[in-house]
Amino acid sequence: MRRPAPLAGQDSTALPFLAEMYGVQVDQLAALLGLTERAARTLVRRWVSRGVASTALLSPGPPWVWLTTAGLRAVGARYPAAAPALARLAHIRAVTAVRLALESVAAYRDGGAHWRSERHLRSRLGGRIRAGEHLPDAEVHWPEAPAAGSPPAWAGECWAIEAELTPKTISRTTAIMRELLDRTGDYGCPAAQARVPGQPPRHSRVVYLCSPAAAGTVARASAALGGLGARIEIRALPASGYLAAAR
Repeated sequence: MRRPAPLAGQDSTALPFLAEMYGVQVDQLAALLGLTERAARTLVRRWVSRGVASTALLSPGPPWVWLTTAGLRAVGARYPAAAPALARLAHIRAVTAVRLALESVAAYRDGGAHWRSERHLRSRLGGRIRAGEHLPDAEVHWPEAPAAGSPPAWAGECWAIEAELTPKTISRTTAIMRELLDRTGDYGCPAAQARVPGQPPRHSRVVYLCSPAAAGTVARASAALGGLGARIEIRALPASGYLAAAR
């Protein structure tokens, strides 16, 4: 099979991002590339004319854009091509806002951190999630030695990222937290390696980005874990993380 041609310019930033996030709204694409929304729409029209992307108005607010089979092939991704699921649009926007906020922070860039998407994790499982297994919305990996400067205190850590828009029950949230904190193996590893007593945890911390509606439940679930809850961090979801109708 022919290797896809190298991407250049804005395509090299935006197309892999679209592949990993399932799709984004045009205003978030503009934020990613530092463009006006008008310029982002022009860019999307160019992608559509080339057959690498599709676009549609799927929710309130700006149109959504996602990659076609040709677009996914161009970035070397093997994900199935499909429009973002309507039931997940609010969640996808929230997770995208979290990623954009993190990647805009100097410590993230200087530390050489890497975002590993839920779509990537799911593909490692072949789409099959074992009973009791919970996929985080993303992982953030921090290398031991950053590209520039001295390493941060959290160098070498792997963080699980959770964007929480609507509250689950406290018992369900606590179970998810415990599963993420107890995990030792990578996603896609043999079941016997997923949680091995005595092995270092995969996730040094779990970072929750919460809406006001979900923050209280997440805080109570964290407190219910006792000392284990010290590895839970709770932050506010970025203001840009809500669909237009929910703002």
